[in-house]
Amino acid sequence: MPVGTQATVKGVAPRELLDLNVGILLANTYHLFLRPGHELIRSLGGLHRFMSWPRAILTDSGGFQVFSLSDLRKVTDEGVVFRSHLNGDAHLFTPESTLDIQIALGSDIMMALDECLEYPASHAVAGESVERTLRWARAAFAHYQRRAEAGEVAGALFPIVQGATYGDLRRRCAAELLPLEAPGYAIGGLSVGEPRPLSLEMVEITAPLLPRDRPRYVMGVGMPEELPEYVARGVDMMDCVLPSRNARNGCLFTSEGRVIIKQARYKDDPRPLDPACTCLTCRNFSRAYLRHLFQAGEILFASLATLHNLRRYLDIMGRIRHSIVLGTLPEYLGAVRSVPVPE
Repeated sequence: MPVGTQATVKGVAPRELLDLNVGILLANTYHLFLRPGHELIRSLGGLHRFMSWPRAILTDSGGFQVFSLSDLRKVTDEGVVFRSHLNGDAHLFTPESTLDIQIALGSDIMMALDECLEYPASHAVAGESVERTLRWARAAFAHYQRRAEAGEVAGALFPIVQGATYGDLRRRCAAELLPLEAPGYAIGGLSVGEPRPLSLEMVEITAPLLPRDRPRYVMGVGMPEELPEYVARGVDMMDCVLPSRNARNGCLFTSEGRVIIKQARYKDDPRPLDPACTCLTCRNFSRAYLRHLFQAGEILFASLATLHNLRRYLDIMGRIRHSIVLGTLPEYLGAVRSVPVPE
């Protein structure tokens, strides 16, 4: 899922995302709550109409952003008191209020408030965090049920499995979330500084514990070569800022490896960025031109680079789906793993 934090994938119009056959975007509850505000978005017809996006939208709970504000927030059993990074105003996020915000936005998939810890965290601290995440999930689902019975909810609500890098806590958190009978489950608290093999290990422990007939979503991952590894461990959904953020910073993912476009060797390179790609960027522009745009600080570079990186990620996911349908996922994994990952 491409990440549209502020109700936009930076530098890319919705029409272009539709042309890439993007089926679902992620938007950020924390940022949209602070600016322009969920009530304004509700008054303008909801997030789909506000950003002119006709397909699905998933909104996170805002928990990750709040917990990254280590000097500006205080966690209690009720929720999280935090200060806006924009103007310093104090706000309170609770399991109920974050759900209400997401309902106002008109999200198709909403996330329950959870506590995301930095890496490393002690077992004791992670255990307390799991307890809090479980209490908040139960409170969110109780509130969701009340709103649903009143006919005020259209979207689905997913809880989030936490537990830091401790397998026993992940197992416990997953087991205690199952009675919620959620339509899907997320695995959170990864990509927060832990080694990549440890991320995969936590997913390998957790995913099999979650219902096979419902989406299993790992939040905030990963590099292109990691996508098939997560799918092989039972993951259905992923989101990541890497394709768009790295694009804006001049790191482009191709079928032949990464291209750091600022490098001097591309100054007079007439080749397309990726000869195997059919995106607008690769069909029409040379590496030399893309380098020129990047070096000149032209806005067009961010758009073209983001379009390409998103196409690369979506192509990888398409190949994975194709191999699953054909029953050749093990062979696909073997081929991918045999290719060295460029530095």
